[in-house]
Amino acid sequence: MSDQPPHAGMPPYPGQQGPPGPGYPAQPGYPGYPAQPGYPVYGWYQPAGYGLDPADPLVTPPGAGLGGWFARCVGAARRGWRLLLPILVLTQVLPAAVLSVLSLAVDPSARWDAAMASDSAALPATFWVDLSAWLVVLVGGSLIFGLVQCVGWAAGTWVVARQAAGEPVDLGSALRYGLRRALGLWGWTLISTLIITVGFCLCFLPGVYAAFALAMVGPVYLFERRDPIGRSHRMLRDRLGLLLGRVALVIGVVIGGSLVAGLAESVAILPFGTTPLDSPGSTVGVVLTIAVVAVLALPAYLAQLVGLVVTYAEQRAHEGPVNGAQLAAELG
Repeated sequence: MSDQPPHAGMPPYPGQQGPPGPGYPAQPGYPGYPAQPGYPVYGWYQPAGYGLDPADPLVTPPGAGLGGWFARCVGAARRGWRLLLPILVLTQVLPAAVLSVLSLAVDPSARWDAAMASDSAALPATFWVDLSAWLVVLVGGSLIFGLVQCVGWAAGTWVVARQAAGEPVDLGSALRYGLRRALGLWGWTLISTLIITVGFCLCFLPGVYAAFALAMVGPVYLFERRDPIGRSHRMLRDRLGLLLGRVALVIGVVIGGSLVAGLAESVAILPFGTTPLDSPGSTVGVVLTIAVVAVLALPAYLAQLVGLVVTYAEQRAHEGPVNGAQLAAELG
């Protein structure tokens, strides 16, 4: 038998512990999770004082329920809104408004309607060219928007975690952290989106399951930087009801906010007609209208960011002793 400790040569997943024995005393007040002082967790060594704190402003302890989770979401939003709102405006609201204007500029539906008015049985002569241009703008813009969006998700996560740990934060440092992590987060987000899309194409329910199973991919990548898809799926399997309920609330807020913003935008640009970008005056009016209406989605973006980070922290608390200071250190 080897005398090496468990996980020798390989950092463990959070909460993954070796069998109790000499040198692994039980953690007081947290049965079943033996403490491992100085043992590395994803490259970080646990200093004294790390562990489960029932009053932690970020980590919801087991047994606190939905009320504890919601209180920490509200607390994170109150602490960080002065920084989170500018981050979300720059990385979520502004790119979304730009994409809306671009898609409106290349929208061929008005030309198609005019061409088909004379001959409804034939496709317009420029149908395939117009459709291709429209898809290129939508897909290419969405990819670029996704990368910028990941800058904001990473920067906002950094703000939420460091504020919970009582560490200083500022807008410049948050955005610099977001830029460092954006490319990797973007790659995993693309893979997750592809899996979810395939699930919806095969059948509706697999797509729904994939959306919940991959909801923690972003936080897992930022905090752990290893196997985000597998880890996120295991979190759902290990605590199905808990994660399902939290993520369902977040998704409900996001869908509701998106529907309100989308409906408001559609109504707001109606007075500009079917070709609103044909004149400089109407173009300026449409751009300003879309920019103002896009702000309506800001609460949904904030709820998504804070809700998923707090949900991830709660999952970690069910795996072993953890607090906000440890999570902030893991971000690197």
